[in-house]
Amino acid sequence: MADQDNGTSLDTQPLANGADTGPAAGMISQYVKDLSFENPNAPAIYQNQNPPAIDVQFNIGTSQLADEVHEVVLKIDVKADADGTTAFIVDLTFAGLFGLRNVPEEHVQPFLLGEAPRLLFPFARRVLADCVRDGGFPPLLLEPIDFGQLYLQQAEAKTQQEFGDVGQV
Repeated sequence: MADQDNGTSLDTQPLANGADTGPAAGMISQYVKDLSFENPNAPAIYQNQNPPAIDVQFNIGTSQLADEVHEVVLKIDVKADADGTTAFIVDLTFAGLFGLRNVPEEHVQPFLLGEAPRLLFPFARRVLADCVRDGGFPPLLLEPIDFGQLYLQQAEAKTQQEFGDVGQV
């Protein structure tokens, strides 16, 4: 029984002194970079019984901080208007540090612009909901977003813009 396979192999064991060659990606930390809540028409806005129309805008940015460390910034801007009057404005910049080691270059951008925002979003969503609730409004619970699919759509649109639609005659 000494030769029983325990599910490990020498090929998958970490190498000494950081000489691992397999790709690895992970979140190092996450944090609020900037948070602003404005309630410019309080207390009169609380008398309005109509639900506000809510406009939500997203922006994703990345920067490389070191050879294997990238910052991904998820910016969420929310404006709520009720009958032409601003109910509230929230600007949230939520970021995370991600370590990428031995990741092929063609996979870096899809990870940073698709997968990393997906990992950050639930935490940013909670910060936003708490902020709106603390401002005296019902919590704003954003629906989940498929950042991977958004990345693919934007990459495809960019490719079509650069090369044109070769299928048309």
